[in-house]
Amino acid sequence: MARARAVIFDFDGTLVDTMSGFADIAADVMHRRHGLDRAFARTEYLRTSGLPFRQQLDLIAPDDPRNDDAADEFEATKQEGFFAEHFDEDVKTALQGLRDKGLHVVVSSNNFQELVDRFIAREDDVRFDLVLGARPNFFKGADHFRHVRDVLGLHEDEMIFVGDSLKDGEKAQSSRIRFVGRTGTFTAADFQRQFPGIPTVDRLTSLLDIVE
Repeated sequence: MARARAVIFDFDGTLVDTMSGFADIAADVMHRRHGLDRAFARTEYLRTSGLPFRQQLDLIAPDDPRNDDAADEFEATKQEGFFAEHFDEDVKTALQGLRDKGLHVVVSSNNFQELVDRFIAREDDVRFDLVLGARPNFFKGADHFRHVRDVLGLHEDEMIFVGDSLKDGEKAQSSRIRFVGRTGTFTAADFQRQFPGIPTVDRLTSLLDIVE
């Protein structure tokens, strides 16, 4: 297997601890808009995490005409909590340690490009080689992986994707990219059931012992 040259990070739930707050907002929106039980809606949000919320709604409430308005409300409401977060010291140490090893570090998020750019612009002591967010016809997964490959001149074997959701693992697997599960949203056992043998980390600094 080729030596890794780039580590690609999911954003929400992997680099910043936003998923619990997002799940609460999503559950409230789906309760009011769709009449779903809040606990059920929250579980379904987490189960389908790793996709844009509008696509999650297509799985949770297929063909429901209320989905567009629900997605708009969620995206508007989540911003206050999103910008209240910052990268913690574990994240900063991990990113710098990977750079010191000569690896590229990349963000791949299904959060809107403008929001991710604004968040990272505030973090003066953190630098990424590429910051990829969601925009029309350009989403986390194959779109982003192809862009990383082409811009940085890499092969799929040279990239590692780190994410906190099972959907993240599916995206890496379908693009033949190595995956590391970040525990929190899902447990190590959850990841192992779906992706036997993959490495998982509780803290991102543990990547420094995994990445060659």
